[in-house]
Amino acid sequence: MFTGIVVATGTLARSEARGGDLRLVIAAPALDLADVVPGDSISVSGCCLTVVAIENGTLAFDVSNESLSVTTLGGLRAGDAVNLEAALCLAGRLGGHLVSGHVDGMGTLVAIEPDARSQRWVIEAQQALARYIAAKGSICVDGVSLTVNAVDGARFEVNLIPHTVAVTTFRDRRVGDRVNLEVDLLARYLERLLQHTER
Repeated sequence: MFTGIVVATGTLARSEARGGDLRLVIAAPALDLADVVPGDSISVSGCCLTVVAIENGTLAFDVSNESLSVTTLGGLRAGDAVNLEAALCLAGRLGGHLVSGHVDGMGTLVAIEPDARSQRWVIEAQQALARYIAAKGSICVDGVSLTVNAVDGARFEVNLIPHTVAVTTFRDRRVGDRVNLEVDLLARYLERLLQHTER
């Protein structure tokens, strides 16, 4: 589990084809690796990945075809920046919301508008995800916990304060970019419970 509070960014050092899927090697000089060991979970732009190797400040992750099909990870190129967060420690602060790192799908950034010192983003989600997104609810975008300000069909708005833009990969985002989306856990489970009750 994660909080959606990004603690560092890293860059893709290399992407290696491995037996039909990928191994991603991420340079993570700003992430504290003192207690990270192979087998640990790290959120990479919102996708929970398992560390398979650590060497000289880099982390290696094997990425399955399922993860490649629903995230932006397969489109990363060497040098591309990613958001990083180590798994939640139960004794730590929960500053965002509970995030599983199980990306539900992708969205497209359709507008970036100034809003005083902040930025207001409009993101279009895949239609299948739209029903899980509610005004004033939580959403995870590229691993960042955000509050939904407004919803219009499959489009929703979020507000980014200057700090969030400065310390995440959001500083490099442009209109048209794809982003990873994880909807609120409660919405997913509530739908499943209601489906079971209606039978």
